[in-house]
Amino acid sequence: MAPAFVTPPGRVYIVGGAVRDALLGQPHGDRDWVVVGATPQQMIDAGFVPVGRDFPVFLHPQTHEEYALARTERKTAPGYRGFAVHAAPDVTLHDDLLRRDLTINAMAQTADGELIDPHGGLRDLRARVLRHVSPAFAEDPVRILRLARFAARWPDFTVAAETLGLMRHMVAAGEVDALVPERVWQELSRGLMEPQPRRMFEVLRDCGALGRLLPEVDRLWGVPQRADYHPEVDTGEHVMLVLQAAVALGGDLAVRWACLMHDLGKGTTPPDLWPRHIGHEQRSVALAAAVARRLRVPSDCAELAAVVAAEHGNIHASLGLGAAATLRLLQRCDALRRPARFAQVLLACEADHRGRGGDFPQQPYPQRRRLLAALHTALQVDAGEIARQVTQAGGKPAAIAPAVQAAREQALARQLPAAAAG
Repeated sequence: MAPAFVTPPGRVYIVGGAVRDALLGQPHGDRDWVVVGATPQQMIDAGFVPVGRDFPVFLHPQTHEEYALARTERKTAPGYRGFAVHAAPDVTLHDDLLRRDLTINAMAQTADGELIDPHGGLRDLRARVLRHVSPAFAEDPVRILRLARFAARWPDFTVAAETLGLMRHMVAAGEVDALVPERVWQELSRGLMEPQPRRMFEVLRDCGALGRLLPEVDRLWGVPQRADYHPEVDTGEHVMLVLQAAVALGGDLAVRWACLMHDLGKGTTPPDLWPRHIGHEQRSVALAAAVARRLRVPSDCAELAAVVAAEHGNIHASLGLGAAATLRLLQRCDALRRPARFAQVLLACEADHRGRGGDFPQQPYPQRRRLLAALHTALQVDAGEIARQVTQAGGKPAAIAPAVQAAREQALARQLPAAAAG
């Protein structure tokens, strides 16, 4: 016989994203529950497992869904950690909903489906508006990032004018400067994986937060490029187009981050040299590395960004390379040791090609196919067999690497179409 379902003490409501997404007709993940009228000890006595470090959150012993006690918060210090939390049986559901960020996230539902919407969340959901619930929004700078991420998820939503004004005030007050790197990266990375990540950066730029969090990206707007290569001209617009091209190509997080970072060096070109950006690749490498250190970006994202920043121009020009130069390009990208990462590099470079104005988005990008074929050819060379042959012929170990290099060049010369000498 199955054990009876454990019910929590007090009154229980589904809250937040599950309610919102159900009203939007979209799938949702785990449900979050709020419990009103209970104490932590009563929850533990009922079999719930405490997991909250900063406020009382419990896991259901059977479903493992999260149940949080209704709570209020009081600002005690700058940043997103400076809060005193009050959770007690006398905290009402309306008290709890009032502390939430956006009206569309401040709705609740009873177990039998009754909607509780004291702040007009359904109205704003239908109007496609992102609006803060109360002035308490300004107490938590993470909410700026969350709102921008929601804008990337639902690009047809607009930010309420009063909410944008409040966000600008928060930036001016230095609240964004108190964010810790890990939380910034967490929100940025999630926003990058939304359907239209460019909206996240547009919202952050509109309120001034982008200049505080990613000044290297923010300064790209207003920097011109050669119109014959970039009909969109503006470098900031180009990077946003590249980012969206990466989405269309199915790029993962590392690819999308590399696309965001690939042209940072253009933001440091002296204006008297515009619209040319000679040497921007190496400047982009250094700037992307600095961003990665500051935000503690995962190594796979940081390393891919470095390769794409350094080599995207050479990859674009690779159709004219002969065997030797093609092999050197593969080796600089560490493609022979890391072929899967090289495939990501090429995907980012194709996004860079398509992320331009004019007819560039419709043009083919044969460089990707050609370099993947070249890598396959180079990998077919049996380095172990060549080493054996060199050793049997009495050659020294130092002769093995040049012999393998020569064999790979010869294989590529047979495989590649006629091109300029490498």
